[in-house]
Amino acid sequence: MKRAFNYTWFYVGLASLTLAASCKPEIDGFVPTAGQANFSKYISVGNSLTAGFADGGLYLAGQQVAYPNLIAEQLQQVGGGEFRSPLFSEAQRNGSGYLELAALVNGQPQTRNVTENLGYRAQGRLVKYTEEIENLGVPGMRIDLASVPQFSSLNMYFERLLPDNEVNRRTYKDFATTKNHTFFSFWLGNNDVLGYAMNGAYQNPLDPTTTLTSVAVFNGLYNEFIDLLTANQQKGVVATIPTVTSIPFFTTVTTARLVAGVSASTNGAYSNIYIRTAAGVRTATSDDLFTLRFPTDTLGKTSGGIPGYGLIPQNPLSDQLVIDRDEVVEIAQRVTAFNDIIKAAASRKGLAVADAQAYLNRVSNPGIMYNGVNVNASFITGNAFSLDGIHLTPMGNALIANLFIDAINAQYGSKIPKVDATRYPGVKFP
Repeated sequence: MKRAFNYTWFYVGLASLTLAASCKPEIDGFVPTAGQANFSKYISVGNSLTAGFADGGLYLAGQQVAYPNLIAEQLQQVGGGEFRSPLFSEAQRNGSGYLELAALVNGQPQTRNVTENLGYRAQGRLVKYTEEIENLGVPGMRIDLASVPQFSSLNMYFERLLPDNEVNRRTYKDFATTKNHTFFSFWLGNNDVLGYAMNGAYQNPLDPTTTLTSVAVFNGLYNEFIDLLTANQQKGVVATIPTVTSIPFFTTVTTARLVAGVSASTNGAYSNIYIRTAAGVRTATSDDLFTLRFPTDTLGKTSGGIPGYGLIPQNPLSDQLVIDRDEVVEIAQRVTAFNDIIKAAASRKGLAVADAQAYLNRVSNPGIMYNGVNVNASFITGNAFSLDGIHLTPMGNALIANLFIDAINAQYGSKIPKVDATRYPGVKFP
């Protein structure tokens, strides 16, 4: 099971959050229409964001507000058909388990792991769901693993969706492109960068989910997937990859906060954090990133027989614990290259593009206002990101659903009503 994050040494200001109850009224004379698209069989292809993963887990309440489900509700007004998700039952509503905000102690968030009413049939195996579905989101799915049949036995979320006789035999690409769909949304590629970044920009040779996918591989596999989804001239919408290093998972634990904590706890004896990089040992700067899971309790401890871990140049932090500034640049360049491929594929096939990168960049800095509600990338208080610092809150999902709807309307002359995001909360407070 996942353990609660250690939030020591940084303060999170917890302003009260009041969501406006009003909804923007539709313009007089607005008549929902499908335009040039056929929404009678809509499928959604993607990863954990598509599945409704949030707060470090997949669970019923998160699944129900996944952005494709919200899109599908709006499509009902323009000819959309049934849209089914592999929901956990009420008795197993907490699915894989997840984090919840348990308390605030001196302004510091305290989380706990939800471990009751889980959806496991065996250790590492979730209860099966093999009925027909249209939300095809699989947490952990990557472009480079979507063509690997063995991945279904390694990924419990995909294994859950397959009959036993298809595990290790059926690829996700085949699973997603044989649904007789008329319209699709496609948001894959995030994990082809994110897995590498989350692992400190270190590729573990024993873990394919930490690989930074090459541009050539991504280009070939992405276009092949899109070609299959449009084989019968189907229309759809694709989304770009966010700037992964701008999400709260990478921006909450900063060098300044770590230095302030170290200085305070040692009465000023130490005032630097030392890191190991490919170029050698140096002090950490504001350009270097630490993850939300950074083990602050290891700072100053003995490592390799040497005390003062991370606080002296003779015992710097492991390269795997920090995304140094050169690695940040490498990751950003790969995201740009992947997004160029995504936009080119969409242009070639006449598909709509939901520019999630541009939108979430605005959410990150300076933030946006939606019907009087401030939405930004601040951890816990920003309304957009859940407790894992990566995945979306219900409000975040609603806003992303609207981003997709705007893109569809612009490309296909549709008039799909948007979601009232004020109906959906941010992080749930105790």
